[in-house]
Amino acid sequence: MNIIVVGGGIAGLSTAWSLVKAEHSVTLVEQGPIPNPLAASGDHHRIIRRAYGKATGYGRLITEAYEAWDEMWTDLGENHLDPRGFLCISREEGDEAEIYREGLEAGGYPFQLFQPEQAVEIWPFLEAGTFRYAYFSTEGGALHCRKIAAGLAKWLRANGANVYENSKVVSVGDERGSVGLEDGSEIAGDRVVVTAGAWVLKLFPELGGTLKTYRTALAYVEPPADLRAAWEAAPVILDVGGKTDGYMIPPSGGAGMKFGSGLHKVPTSDADWNRDPVAGEGEAIRNLFSPPIARIEEYRVTEVVTCAYTFTKDERFFATEKGKALVVSACSGHGYKFGAAVGRRVAAAIGDDDVDGLKRWLRAEV
Repeated sequence: MNIIVVGGGIAGLSTAWSLVKAEHSVTLVEQGPIPNPLAASGDHHRIIRRAYGKATGYGRLITEAYEAWDEMWTDLGENHLDPRGFLCISREEGDEAEIYREGLEAGGYPFQLFQPEQAVEIWPFLEAGTFRYAYFSTEGGALHCRKIAAGLAKWLRANGANVYENSKVVSVGDERGSVGLEDGSEIAGDRVVVTAGAWVLKLFPELGGTLKTYRTALAYVEPPADLRAAWEAAPVILDVGGKTDGYMIPPSGGAGMKFGSGLHKVPTSDADWNRDPVAGEGEAIRNLFSPPIARIEEYRVTEVVTCAYTFTKDERFFATEKGKALVVSACSGHGYKFGAAVGRRVAAAIGDDDVDGLKRWLRAEV
C-alpha cells in the first residue's frame, strides 16, 4: 500500500520505519524540521523505565519496548539508549514513588531499596531527613531523542521512503487517503496514519472530548561543581516523591541535566500557544525539587524549553479510525519509551487490518 504518515515525532518515524520494513510505500510529512524541537519527542532525552502503577499494565509492555528498540538499533547501526537505571524517592505515604514501587513488586520486577542514610551516602545530592526511602532499578535509563529522530530520518530516506520536512498538513481527506498541505498541494495515498501529537486537534477538532492539550516547560540546569561527578554517574530520577510529580535526567548523550514537573503543566486549546519561556520559569521549575534535592538554589538554570502534550483522562494511549485515516496518540508524556513498539504495532495493524487489537495494546489490555 501507499501510506502517508503525518507527523515526524517518535510515533510517526517509528511507524514509517516499520511500514517500510513491511514493504509498503511510505511518505512521511512533518510540519517542521526532523528532529523538531517543538515536538513532544523533539527534546534531547526522555526516560525509559519499568515502573508503573500495578493496575496499569504498562510495566509489562516495557519488555516489548526494549525488544523494539533493540531492533531499531540494529537497523540504525547505533544504540541511542543510556541504560543507567532509574531512582525513585518517596517522601509521603501513597505518593507516586510508592505507587511505582508497589507496581514493581506486583510484577516481580527487580529493584533495590535504600534507607535515607544509605541513599544520601550513594547520591550526595539528596537532602538527608527529607524522604522516607529510595529505590533503584536497572531497568531504565535515558533515550536520546534527537539522535534517534535524525537516525530514523536518514534510514527512511536510504530505504526508499519519501520524507518531507517543513511541510505542514492542514487537512486529512480521510475518505480518500490523502492529505492537504499548507501550500495548497495534496498528497494522495491508500491510507493515512496521523501521529501529530499535540497538533492532532487542529486536524480533528472533534477529538477534543477525548484528548486534552497541555503546555509545560523543562529546565536545563548546571549542578554545583562539587556534585557534577555524582550527577554524571547517577541514574535518571523518575520521581522525587511528594506532590511534585517531578523527574530529573542527569547529563546524558551530550545533553545537559534536565528537570521536569507535572505541577508545571497548564491546559491550552492550542499546541502553539505560549511556546516561548517566560522570565523566571526555569527557576520556578527548579525550585519544585527542594526537597529532596539539597542546595537547590545552587543549580544554575541554563535553558528552558517548552513542550505540548495531549492527555486522555486515564492517561492511556489512544487510537481511532476516521475513514481511511488511523489516528494514533501515545499521549501524556510517558509515550516516548514505547515509541519503537508503537510503530511496530501500528504497522502490523495496517497490515492485518486489526485496529481493535491495536487499541487494546495501546491501552495495555493485552
